[in-house]
Amino acid sequence: MRNTWVQIVLSVASLALAVALVVFLPQIVQALTKTKVSWAEIGAQFAGLSLPMIGLMTLLWIASLLAYTFVLTSSLPGLTHLQALTLNAGGSAVSNLLPFGGAAGIAMTFAMTKGWGFPVRPVVVSTLVSGIWNTLFRFILPAVGIVALLSAGKAPNPTVANAGWVGAVSILALVAVVAAALYWDRAARLLGRALDAAVRLAPPAIRPPDRWASAAIERLRGDTAEIVHRRWPGLSGGMIAFLAFQCLIMAACLVATGAYPGPAETIAVFALSRVLTTAVITPSGAGIMEGGVATLLVYFGESAAEGAAAALLFGFWTYTIEIPAGGLALGAWALLRRRNAPVPDPAEPAPQSSPQR
Repeated sequence: MRNTWVQIVLSVASLALAVALVVFLPQIVQALTKTKVSWAEIGAQFAGLSLPMIGLMTLLWIASLLAYTFVLTSSLPGLTHLQALTLNAGGSAVSNLLPFGGAAGIAMTFAMTKGWGFPVRPVVVSTLVSGIWNTLFRFILPAVGIVALLSAGKAPNPTVANAGWVGAVSILALVAVVAAALYWDRAARLLGRALDAAVRLAPPAIRPPDRWASAAIERLRGDTAEIVHRRWPGLSGGMIAFLAFQCLIMAACLVATGAYPGPAETIAVFALSRVLTTAVITPSGAGIMEGGVATLLVYFGESAAEGAAAALLFGFWTYTIEIPAGGLALGAWALLRRRNAPVPDPAEPAPQSSPQR
């Protein structure tokens, strides 16, 4: 009971913080950029949205949801795309309302897949694999953003450019090492030994047991090897399509509010937005993402009002709208589950339970 109340208090506090960050977004942007902006100026940007642009954003949002179903159907054989769409929407709605909402989203995943008849083991593997793929691509995005800016010549000086290239290559090399360890046994053993050697440098008081890293990587490979070997094209293709459609949503939001800074800058802004959603202090980084995106857009030369409006609009399509959409999906799932449940015939005698062995 004590833990339940702690979770409730944390959830309310986290949501209140997210709301406060959005309400005080003009003041936050002004403090970070030294540029004055008001809600009246931000509202004027929303008033200029056209119906065709709203329709385009809606289509891109739907396309992104459909693209992600390929990640889920690849990670859980037998799952249909309609089930994957429902699963993603329901899990996102729960995750977007709670701090550390990923755990609640996973619990919802298990409840829904159990109702569809999936055993626990494949669902565990699916959750693990899809989580790994999401994490890998979130690591890749900052590198892609850096490379886009450097390729467009947006670095302020050669020193920053060199540091950027080193950072981008380092991130991509790290992702490549992890991906190789997931796919090849030999790479997994080499990575495990390297991590074990690094762990042995830690002070004895906090040092994990010997072969701790090797054992963890071996377990991870054992759990995910079959899905990774057979279905990595669907997993990767689904994630790339999903992120591409979300980046197009970002571009549409920037164009609609007059804050479009160029293709390279758009990719960098999108990469930053996805990184900021991992801030667990608010559900899905709500409020934090908007402030960071608006600040970066001002740095790229856009007005504070346009940047804040674009950030809020993008937050709506990638966070806010998922809550009612997920609620509808959960409602439809619960209704169909109840409707499809077998109804006992009162004329038939109730089955007798078998004796305990």
